[in-house]
Amino acid sequence: MRVHYPLLIASAYSGFIVWHGGLAGSIPLTIATEGHFTADVIGIIGTSETIFAFFNLAIVVALFIIVPLVNRLMLPEERDSVYADPKILDDEPDTSVVISRPADYLENSRILAWLIGFSGIAFVFQYFIAGGGLNLNIVNFMFLFIAIILHQTPKRLLASLNEAVKGGAGIVIQFPFYAGIMSVMTASGLAASISAGFVSIATAESLPFWSFLSAGLVNIFVPSGGGQWAVQAPVMLPAAQELGADIPRVAMAVAWGDAWTNLLQPFWALPVLAIAGLKAKDIMGYCLMLLIITGIIISVGLTWL
Repeated sequence: MRVHYPLLIASAYSGFIVWHGGLAGSIPLTIATEGHFTADVIGIIGTSETIFAFFNLAIVVALFIIVPLVNRLMLPEERDSVYADPKILDDEPDTSVVISRPADYLENSRILAWLIGFSGIAFVFQYFIAGGGLNLNIVNFMFLFIAIILHQTPKRLLASLNEAVKGGAGIVIQFPFYAGIMSVMTASGLAASISAGFVSIATAESLPFWSFLSAGLVNIFVPSGGGQWAVQAPVMLPAAQELGADIPRVAMAVAWGDAWTNLLQPFWALPVLAIAGLKAKDIMGYCLMLLIITGIIISVGLTWL
């Protein structure tokens, strides 16, 4: 089996960027939630105006078409390919069950997992039928109960969770430091100054583009969608109102910028890199090329569609 793992991981990571920025970003979900901190300024903006707006769906479709083509062109020749050890790909779970105490019956019970999991999914259907909107709480809720169903037993779910925490240990350590950096940038006014600098040269038509670039720059230091919105919203929203810009488009521009420059700091890829025996530098060239391509596509979509 011939697999060029650096390109494969970079491709998967670019797919995550599209998902996180265009389809499930925390910013559009936040402003669609009742009681969000900018509600008194912009009200509740539904996902039909952000995630499911024409310009955003067009960006997503363009990325899903163009990025795979670019990845195919970047595929090295066979002599430069990386061969995967089949044992690395053997991630079949341990299905052996040892019953030594009454609790083991519950831990290994498919019936219990399915009762809990499908009850949660039934609630999700009821929620949307009753007119509930897409927000962070319901997205997290769906992921939890889908995971319960797919793992089949509580024991398998907990085993996967323990394994994931080990693989993501680097991320667990990094985020407290990112939180500190975010606090410094917020309290010092640096993040607001960066955003204000871009806003000062913007017009109503170009504000989404400059918002995207400023968000990409700030994201290098504050890689959190919700945290970044807390920093940039007080600058971007008044500017959008004063210039008469499209506020939902500006919000999506910040969401895209937040996801875009994650390609330069692929911390979410660390567990996969560890499995493949690679370093971040092995995929950085591919990520940089994808950063340029996706940046052009997103900029065009935000500005002219």
